Amino acid sequence: MPDTSRRFRRPAPGSRPGPAARLAVLRERDFRRFFLGYATSLLGSSMASVAVTFAVLGAGGGGTEVGAVLAARTLPLVLVLLVGGVVSDRLGSRRVMLAADAVRCLTQAGLAAVLFARAPALWTLIALVALWGAAEALFTPALGALVPGITRDAVLSDANALLGMVRSGASIVGPVLAGLLTAAVGAAVVLALDAASYAASVVALLLLPRTAPPAAHTASFAAELREGWTEFRSRTWVWVTSVHYCLFNFVVWAPFLVLGPVLAQRRLGGASAWGVVMAVYGAGAVAGGLALLGRRPRRPVFTATAASLGFALPPAALAAGRSLPWICAGAFAAGVGAAVSGALSTTAIQRQVPREALARVSAYESFGAFVLGPAGLAAAGPLAALAGAPRVLALGAAWQVAAVAVVLAVPEVRGADRGGAADPADGPESPPPAPAPGAPDPAAPAPASCTDP
Repeated sequence: MPDTSRRFRRPAPGSRPGPAARLAVLRERDFRRFFLGYATSLLGSSMASVAVTFAVLGAGGGGTEVGAVLAARTLPLVLVLLVGGVVSDRLGSRRVMLAADAVRCLTQAGLAAVLFARAPALWTLIALVALWGAAEALFTPALGALVPGITRDAVLSDANALLGMVRSGASIVGPVLAGLLTAAVGAAVVLALDAASYAASVVALLLLPRTAPPAAHTASFAAELREGWTEFRSRTWVWVTSVHYCLFNFVVWAPFLVLGPVLAQRRLGGASAWGVVMAVYGAGAVAGGLALLGRRPRRPVFTATAASLGFALPPAALAAGRSLPWICAGAFAAGVGAAVSGALSTTAIQRQVPREALARVSAYESFGAFVLGPAGLAAAGPLAALAGAPRVLALGAAWQVAAVAVVLAVPEVRGADRGGAADPADGPESPPPAPAPGAPDPAAPAPASCTDP
């Protein structure tokens, strides 16, 4: 049998991995199948958000109605995340993701059906969108637990980088396609396409190998939730970085998302200028993911935290009254930092947290990232009215710089990489061991911004 271990070795210091090394993860059959289905569903869901908004407006609604429908998706996403973590560790990530995608397929088909039939009542849209958000909350922690089981450990960070890239790419392409399709054929057709995209994801998940079912759980739901919390807080670097991203969403990113369009309207040229800024941010995330492929930073947790410093640049540029090119440059750097930080943080958690608790720890991490986002969005406007938008944005930029410095000063954060499993890229690669009897299905999600679905 030929020795394939060398293809997964860490590149020599200073060398650049070739295209084959960068895309080695796509030679993993199970990951490749999942990746194609997941990318399809992401594109569909990124179009659906725009289509739902225009469906509400087309039915005679206004800003209040649009806000109610969007909140109906976000609230269950936050409330059900921890439930999703426990359920995934109990039933197995693949099984939970299949159920979640089946529900999301049905909700989008239902939305399309009511829009084809007539102008729907607001409560109908709210109910279906809320179910969509709840299913998404079940899917999210299961995703973080699934990926290590369908990917060789040596290319795990590449897998997370590719998933982050496709999320960023979908966030750029999806809204553009949705706007064109909604104008041409209507929101109902776009939602029907989203239902089909979830069906494609279901097929991809069905093609993944089954694993031994989890052992019978004798502990109560609350006890398992506490066990997940114990795993989460027992690693100082995990909860410290989670608090860091939680406060980042509240202090930095939410004000940027609310006040950025306001300042763009005043002095940058309006909605088109803001659209360019957000598109450049997405392009930066794609570029960051590409740059990370095939690379193995020696201190991934430290690097991930340092990369989040890029988020300070776009609000700082806005606060300083810089021109559009400067703000776009800051947004690009923030996108690169988001991709690097997200992929490396997720990989570190997947490698250091026991498989049987991984979904619950991922749920706590995602919950922390999302929980203060809505409050930050709500508070940004009133704070800007009191202190002025530039001051609020400048405070956010200064906070991010100071917070990164504080987090990097925590000894457990600097030493986190020494506490994890050895990177198999340092030596010969072997396939991941089969799950022990009673282990959950082999599986960050990354620290998320408050706008990530």
